[in-house]
Amino acid sequence: NSFGASNADFPSGDPGMYQLDVTLRRGQNLAARDRGGTSDPYVKFKLGGKEVFRSKTVHKNLNPVWEEKAYILIDNLREPLYIKVFDYDFGLQDDFIGSAFLDLTSLELNRQTDVTLSLKDPHYPDHDMGTIFLSVLLAPGDQREATMLMRKSWKRSSKNNYDLLPSMPFKTGNFWHRIYCPSKCVLMTVFFVSLNKHHGIFQTQSLRLSDLHRKSQLWRGIVSVTLIEGRELKAMDANGLSDPYVKFRLGHQKYKSKIVPKTLNPQWREQFDFHLYEERGGIIDITVWDKDVGKKDDFIGRCQIDLSTLSKEQTHKLEMPLEEGEGYLVLLVTLTASAAVTISDLSINSLEDQKEREEILKRYSPMMMFHNISDVGFLQVKVIRAEALMAADVTGKDSFSKSDPFCVVELNNDRLLTHTVYRNLNPEWNKIFTFNIKDIHSVLEVTVYDEDRDRSADFLGKVAIPLLSIQNGEQKAYVLKNKQLTGPTKGVIYLEIDVIFNAVKASIRTLMPKEQKYIEEEDRLSKQLLLRNFIRMKHCIMALVTAVCYISSCFEWDSPPRSLAAFLLFLFVVWNFELYMIPLALLLLLAWNYFLIISGKDNRQHDTVVEDMLEDEEEEDDRDDKDSEKKGFMNRLYAIQEVCVTVQNILDEIASFGERIKNTFNWTVPFLSWLAIVALSVFTVILYFIPLRYIVLVWGINKFTKKIRNPYAIDNNELLDFLSRVPSDVQVMQYHELKQDSTHSPSKRKKNNPA
Repeated sequence: NSFGASNADFPSGDPGMYQLDVTLRRGQNLAARDRGGTSDPYVKFKLGGKEVFRSKTVHKNLNPVWEEKAYILIDNLREPLYIKVFDYDFGLQDDFIGSAFLDLTSLELNRQTDVTLSLKDPHYPDHDMGTIFLSVLLAPGDQREATMLMRKSWKRSSKNNYDLLPSMPFKTGNFWHRIYCPSKCVLMTVFFVSLNKHHGIFQTQSLRLSDLHRKSQLWRGIVSVTLIEGRELKAMDANGLSDPYVKFRLGHQKYKSKIVPKTLNPQWREQFDFHLYEERGGIIDITVWDKDVGKKDDFIGRCQIDLSTLSKEQTHKLEMPLEEGEGYLVLLVTLTASAAVTISDLSINSLEDQKEREEILKRYSPMMMFHNISDVGFLQVKVIRAEALMAADVTGKDSFSKSDPFCVVELNNDRLLTHTVYRNLNPEWNKIFTFNIKDIHSVLEVTVYDEDRDRSADFLGKVAIPLLSIQNGEQKAYVLKNKQLTGPTKGVIYLEIDVIFNAVKASIRTLMPKEQKYIEEEDRLSKQLLLRNFIRMKHCIMALVTAVCYISSCFEWDSPPRSLAAFLLFLFVVWNFELYMIPLALLLLLAWNYFLIISGKDNRQHDTVVEDMLEDEEEEDDRDDKDSEKKGFMNRLYAIQEVCVTVQNILDEIASFGERIKNTFNWTVPFLSWLAIVALSVFTVILYFIPLRYIVLVWGINKFTKKIRNPYAIDNNELLDFLSRVPSDVQVMQYHELKQDSTHSPSKRKKNNPA
């Protein structure tokens, strides 16, 4: 659909810059896309193939009313504005309802126009998909350069879905406006013109949208959600039961619960956090599904939580009935103020300000060890520059290669972005990011992408840095690695990182459940990964077999001196055995390995087998990516693949468990080894002075009364939570810092190129 005839006053020469004010009024008689004969419609505006606006979702309504305004900057009126309407389906691909387009050349300048657009589906051109009502106002402008810069920064989509807010507010005079730019925009400069009535002239006001971009990334609060249980859910399986799990969504943030098999009253007791960007709150969409192996999961029901109706700094117990289904969910929801997350220029440094540094040190001093246990520490990351990056863009007749790099800094579920430096393989960002540390065993991930206007961002390199390995105040050049973190790629990135934390809080947090990431890559079957996990499992089993063979050799007297010593030790231990000797023996093992390390006799071996397998896996991933382009998506959704992926993951978990125990005693992470020494020392003293029956009695009373004392307590195993912080051999390899190539050294470059 186009609207009206061409405007005779439209300038045919230089189109200049225009501002299009669009009011999305309502829809009428939209096509039904859901089973209940209704839809959950929302609208997208696209200009030049780029999304410039997305409306809110109106649930279960074929005649929705939006009344939303968008201000769109345009530099070419000959590009039509496309309007697309979709039906929102949580957890599935949204259904297309219909589309239309608005011919901007048909609009009269400086005149409010009501527009009626009929929606069409290209696959069913004869079907009526409904009607959309708009009000539009087109006004001229003369800031073409600013618009072109904005157009360069239009929508960037990456595979990791680093979404920002879709709109940026600003104030001119006494009026608040909202300018819509793509949800993944970066650095932009836009000029607004205001009329000075007293002087009769136009004043040009410059507004740096880089500041707005920075603010749009920063969350204003934390939504803590605890999924307790479900009650009286609908039976979806032939046995009269279900295998339920729950999906949560707040904006671009998603969370999926574990699957509880064969029950209509599941107990989840899972806790997670969402970032709250909107000051007025937001809507958490919740859907409940029944897991079916080998076929599509069954929909059980849905519900929503309107956060704007909940008071802050207070825990709310909610019993949410499920719509389009049976039963209800029990949740705890708490809204708290934002954590200390900031983005600033290099000139603004919190730790260099003596007063601010003292406040931060005071906040994490030993005197504050029991105040706000979840606030473990403070992290400051200076992203300075990168050098010799990979060229991702090839332009011009001479194949001149450049990249448009930007940087993504991640700490668990906290993600912040730098601006984009265009056409540069040696970009300088000079930005400072600060984060609150919830877990000192988290890994800081810094990824460099190449912004691509027409498709998803290209990966350039990545580094993963465990917080406990950071040297404060030291500017280091980190060699960029590939996606799997198994080998180097081209380029280095210069970072300066500072970590301040409370050791007591960090130790307590180590014994609590680990935070799960919202966005993780979907598991897929890999022959090489399956083989790798099998070999890792084999190594753990062979270590146990070797120990058993060693003990058997003592019984066989293969070495008489060794067997005699073992026999005397056996008599002594059995005759004088006390329970405290078990943690004492583990203490001695830790102490012995620590002595070997400090004396230079490190018995830790570099596992070249794992490294070789990781490199082979990377090559196979590249082949799989190419093969996946040739094969359809549905061909990979077989039940046998899901079974193989499950076996593959089980092997990974078992192998990782054994490797983590080994790495605890090998002092791979000294903080955790020292924590183990403290814990084992305490256990040794307790078991020495307190009879075992009293310890068992206290343990039993605690277990039996835990549900009474705290009905919504989340079950956890402190030992398993501790081991989850110890890296496996694969993680040690991934976090291993590569040595910088001498060609990247600035001093070497100066010598080689004195000019």
